[in-house]
Amino acid sequence: MRPVNSVVERYIPSALVFAVVLTFVVAALALLLTDSGPIEVLDGWGDGLSGLLAFMTQMALILLLGHTLANTAPVRRLLTRLAAVPKTALQAYLYVFVIAALASLITWGLGLVVGALLARELAVQGRERGLRLHFPLLVAAGYSGYVIWHMGYSGSGPLTAATEGSFLAEALGGTIPITETIFTWWNVTAAVVTILVVGLALAAVAPRGGDRVVELPAHVRDAEGVALDDEVVTPADRVDGSRVVTTLVGLALVAYLVHHYADGGTASLDIVNWTFLALIFLLVRNPFELIALVKNAAANVGEILLQFPLYAGIMGIMSTTGLIAVFSDAVVDIASPATFGLLAFLSAGVVNFFVPSGGGQFAVQGPVMIDAAQSLGVDPVVAIMAIAYGDQWTNMIQPFWALPVLAIAGLKMRDILGYTTVTLIASGLVFGTVTLLLGVLS
Repeated sequence: MRPVNSVVERYIPSALVFAVVLTFVVAALALLLTDSGPIEVLDGWGDGLSGLLAFMTQMALILLLGHTLANTAPVRRLLTRLAAVPKTALQAYLYVFVIAALASLITWGLGLVVGALLARELAVQGRERGLRLHFPLLVAAGYSGYVIWHMGYSGSGPLTAATEGSFLAEALGGTIPITETIFTWWNVTAAVVTILVVGLALAAVAPRGGDRVVELPAHVRDAEGVALDDEVVTPADRVDGSRVVTTLVGLALVAYLVHHYADGGTASLDIVNWTFLALIFLLVRNPFELIALVKNAAANVGEILLQFPLYAGIMGIMSTTGLIAVFSDAVVDIASPATFGLLAFLSAGVVNFFVPSGGGQFAVQGPVMIDAAQSLGVDPVVAIMAIAYGDQWTNMIQPFWALPVLAIAGLKMRDILGYTTVTLIASGLVFGTVTLLLGVLS
C-alpha cells in the first residue's frame, strides 16, 4: 500500500484544483467534439455558473446540519456510552465501522463526523482500559462507514431525482420517489451485504500478535467540544440563554414534518434538512449553544460552496454545446442494456476522482447517464443508483471527504489509505455485482 500512499501524498492536488481542471477539460472536449466555438463555450460556462444555487444551498445545509447534530451534547454523550461497548481491539474496529455506516445511512455529514468522533473516543477509552488500539485503522474504519452513504436517507442523487423542479427531474421528465431507489429491497440488501463484506475485510487486515500498533498520542485526552459564550448579563442574554426559544422552533418543525408526511408528502433534500434542523433545535440547550455549534460546523462548508458554481458552469458548457448528447451517444455505442449498469458504475467511480462531491457529480454526469439509459431502454433508476454507487465507492481513495475526519483525528491521508483501499476493493465487489445484475434484470 505504500506506493499508493506516496502517489496520493505527492501528486494528487486539492479538490478545488480538480474542479478547475475538469472545467478546462470539458471546455476542450466541447471545442473538439462539437461544432461550438470558444465564445459559445465561454457563454455556456458563464451563464451556467448560477445554475445550481438552490442545490448548492441544500447540499451545504446537509453538511452543516449533520456536523452540528453530531456535536450536540446529547449525541456526544451517546458517543461516550457507545465507546464503552467494545471489549477487544477487533471489536473496536468493527464497531466503529458499523456505527459510522449506520450514521452515514441517516446522513452523510453525520456519518463522517460520528465516525471520526467515535474513533477518537474509542481510542481514549481504550488507552485508559489498557486496550491496544491501532489508531490509523480505527480512523480508517470510521471513514469506511462512509462507503455506503449514497444508499441512505441523504443520498443526493436519489433525493434530487425525487425533488420536483430539480435538474434530474427535468432530465427524467418527472420525479422518481425514493421508494424506487433508496428504499428498494435490493438497495437495502446491498447496503447490508456491503457492511458484512467490508467488515470481514477490515478484520482480515487488523494488527495481530506482534504487529506494530500506533496508539492515540498520550497527550490527547478527548475530542474537542465547542466554546460557549453564554454569560448572562442583559435581558437579551437571558433570551439567548433560554431553552424555550429553540424548543418552540423544534416543535414547530416537527409539527410541519408530521403534517407533510400525513398529507402524502415525500422525502426530498429540503425535508431531510428540516428533519435534522428539528432535531438540533430540540437537542441544544439554548441559542448560545446553537450559535457556537454552527460556527464550529461552518468551517467544513466553505470549500464545497466554492466548488459548486464551477460544477454548474461545467453543466452549462455540456448542455449549451450539446456535449451531453455526444457523451450519451458514446455510452450507448459501448454499452448494452445488460452491461449499462456496471459501465455506469465504473465510469462514475472514475468521474468521482475529478468531481468528489456527490451532488456535483450528479450535476455533471446525471443527465448524461439518464439520457443514455433512456436511449438503451434501461430503467433510469439503474442510472441513478449506478452513479450513486460509483460516487461513494472511490471516496475511499479520494482525499476530499476524508479531510474533516483526518482533521478531527489529527492524521494524514497516507496514514489510513492502505486500509481504505481494502474497503474500496471489498465494497467494489458488491457494487459491481449489484449494478451488473440490475442491468441484466432490468
